[in-house]
Amino acid sequence: MEYSTLGRTGLRISRLSLGAMTFGAGSGIWGAIAGLDIEQAGRLVAMAVERGVNLIDTADVYSQGRSEEVLGQVLAAQRLDESKVLVATKVRLRTGPSLNDVGLGRSHIMRTVETSLKRIGRDHIDLLQLHNRDALVPLDETLRVLGDLVTQGKVRHIGVCNFSAADVERANAITSRTDRARIVSNQVHYALTSRDIEHEIVPVAAASNQSLLVWSPLAGGFLSGKYARTGEVAGRRATLNFPPVDAARAAPILAALDETAAELHASPAQVALAWLLARRHVASVIVGARTPEQLESNLDAATLSLSLEQVTRLDTVSEVPLSYPYWMQRFHDQDRIAR
Repeated sequence: MEYSTLGRTGLRISRLSLGAMTFGAGSGIWGAIAGLDIEQAGRLVAMAVERGVNLIDTADVYSQGRSEEVLGQVLAAQRLDESKVLVATKVRLRTGPSLNDVGLGRSHIMRTVETSLKRIGRDHIDLLQLHNRDALVPLDETLRVLGDLVTQGKVRHIGVCNFSAADVERANAITSRTDRARIVSNQVHYALTSRDIEHEIVPVAAASNQSLLVWSPLAGGFLSGKYARTGEVAGRRATLNFPPVDAARAAPILAALDETAAELHASPAQVALAWLLARRHVASVIVGARTPEQLESNLDAATLSLSLEQVTRLDTVSEVPLSYPYWMQRFHDQDRIAR
């Protein structure tokens, strides 16, 4: 396993991280995504740690908090402290029925962080991420709360998730002016089918020395390879079209993945992950799984090396025009509806 530095923190994180979205059982969309109990999640964590993974990513909203609970129980059972495993979680989305069980105001952030600490079973969160923007709360106020949490020792570092380049620059300006804890990372959706972050988000992250963490690198399983062969929607995407994929552009990408995978005697999923790992601006790719076999296959992508010709082939077929904000537009449309 290779490692990168998280922003300017000096903290070393594995190039592949483990996503805990499948941990726990919940209702609604979590019924299609999650479902792993403590024993099943424990097997995945043990395998990931053995292979060199040292960062696990979760969120307070995953399975209505059960993801954090299961993760905390696994960490305790396997005696995995901060020296072995770092924990990243998120705050922003709705966690309960109350009017104030959502958002990035002081009340909700402080309350949900305390709850997350109890679930995870630690006295601090290594990386607390804002799970998208909140238009109802000034960003300056949100960053003030995060700074307080860092000062109190309850949070080590702060990051964002799904922030636009403009939002990141605004946050950077505030923290620089006020000398508060700075944003060290931006967790974004990035895949061969979703490359729009390269136009603005990637340059801003590079200029600010902020790490890019990648979620859903296989586009919710779309790049796993089965769709190229069958043409049918199956698995999680049969009930949940998330993240959105532009099917009209996907066919040549899937064909190029199959061609490259055949050349390397690998799976299309491994090729898609290896393509991301070859991007200089990517600090860590978050991979999830429901079975040890799936996780082992994903982790094996770290050993796959793409030739310049293969990278160029995938770059060319997946290139996104500058005026093509498909993913970000669809995401923000859905967020406005949910809010």
